[in-house]
Amino acid sequence: MILKRKAVARRRRGPRWARWCITLGALLTVVGGGSVVAIQATVGAATRSVAQQSLIGAANSEVKHADVKGAKNVLLVGIDARKDALPTAGTRSDSIILLHIGADHSTGYMISLPRDSYVPIPAYDNGVQKYEGGKNKINAAFFFGSRGLTGPAALSHGFELLSLTIKELTGITPDAGAIIDFQGFKNVVNVLGRVCMYVDEDTTSIHIGKDNKTGKFAKPYVINPDGTLKSKIKGVTPNFYAKGNHCFTPTEALDFVRQRDLLANKDFDYGRQRHQQQFFKAIINQSVKDGLSSPTKLPGLIKAIGSTMTVDTGGISLEDWVFAMKGINPNDLITIKTNEGKFNPKSIPGIGEVEILNADSMQLLEAAKDDTVAQFAADHPTWVSST
Repeated sequence: MILKRKAVARRRRGPRWARWCITLGALLTVVGGGSVVAIQATVGAATRSVAQQSLIGAANSEVKHADVKGAKNVLLVGIDARKDALPTAGTRSDSIILLHIGADHSTGYMISLPRDSYVPIPAYDNGVQKYEGGKNKINAAFFFGSRGLTGPAALSHGFELLSLTIKELTGITPDAGAIIDFQGFKNVVNVLGRVCMYVDEDTTSIHIGKDNKTGKFAKPYVINPDGTLKSKIKGVTPNFYAKGNHCFTPTEALDFVRQRDLLANKDFDYGRQRHQQQFFKAIINQSVKDGLSSPTKLPGLIKAIGSTMTVDTGGISLEDWVFAMKGINPNDLITIKTNEGKFNPKSIPGIGEVEILNADSMQLLEAAKDDTVAQFAADHPTWVSST
């Protein structure tokens, strides 16, 4: 069985972004062939640019001693925070990934949780608004936690309620957490000038288009308050990203990773999660190729990458996380899809269409708690993504 698990790891290659988000592995990848002093200097500069604050909060109240040893579960949350958003709007998590790191720290497993997963959300009081608790889409946890707040407070309370929701669903207390702001990636691409990647399916934007008469920017669709598609706006042609190789401008890059409604394969959240992972991998590759080798671009790139993240290290220094996890080969990160990447929808009155996590998906989450994900991956090879 051990040989079978190793075979799965060799066949299945995952994107680098989870390692990068938590351990700044992109920087380690670049300087890894250099001296220890060079690595420490680069990591030190990078970690200083990362915002650190309490995110997990009450979810890890039972943790007595923080230790970088042993199996770890890190909660990664992608958000699309708009600067003009009102406190009443709250913030919803666009992507939720549980990064499981085995006890030997040699392999990481990324478990993507669809944002429409129908789960119990515990009651919560953020000091401004109370949430009475109930079942809802999992991304609503971040919303209910952040409602009425802005800035770091919104991130802290939104993440805390999401962490409590994950804990109630899985029994897992996250050892650390990170919020990745997709808006910040415009700055990263600005420094690089562009980011090039392969688009694996035709994608139509619901956010950006051109007025057919003036040629100027115009919104191509009317969007509902919950971010879903309502209707097409006449006289506006939406941006279209055809299947094939693309080099994105900063605006196009951010637009592409937001899309879920008009994907050719009709894979919605599963498609967007995959595209975000591909995009982060492209960012890393572009950074190595065009950015981190340039003395003029390096300082701005480190600052831009760091500014996209807010991290709760779980009482362990970020530098210790970096060096403890440096043995994880980015190519050995394995992405595992809940529900085997297939839709399992259900219509709920007052909420709409949700995703039901099946019994095997719950078994996968149990495996993350028990550090038996390698066994699950070996027993469920079709659940492992080849992206």
